[in-house]
Amino acid sequence: METIFVRLKPYDPRRGHVLRRYTYRGIKFQEERGWFRVPKDVADYLRAVHQVPGDEHSPLAFDCCTEAEAKGLDAKEKESAVTRKTASDDIKVSLPQDDAKATGALTTEDLQTKSSESAKGRSKKG
Repeated sequence: METIFVRLKPYDPRRGHVLRRYTYRGIKFQEERGWFRVPKDVADYLRAVHQVPGDEHSPLAFDCCTEAEAKGLDAKEKESAVTRKTASDDIKVSLPQDDAKATGALTTEDLQTKSSESAKGRSKKG
């Protein structure tokens, strides 16, 4: 019997992921419990379940994947959960841009020069 790993997508109302529990064929899926191993026919049904019942435009409610893909998703989420760098982390040097003209950035000095040139041009025509 082929099995698939399934979980409710993590709660994130900004993205429309609002389901915290879902029951199908006696299996109670809860967001905080993580991955469930289910038969392929159950996973096929859950792939089509949306966050809002009857709304085909709402996001899908479940992540359905193989064991390797599930481990990859977990590792990716764990890595993205680390928001702050510590002093022991390898931190790249961030250099300031002292010379804005060398980088091609437009500054207020450039704007003032152009506007004064156009004003001189207008006064010569008049």
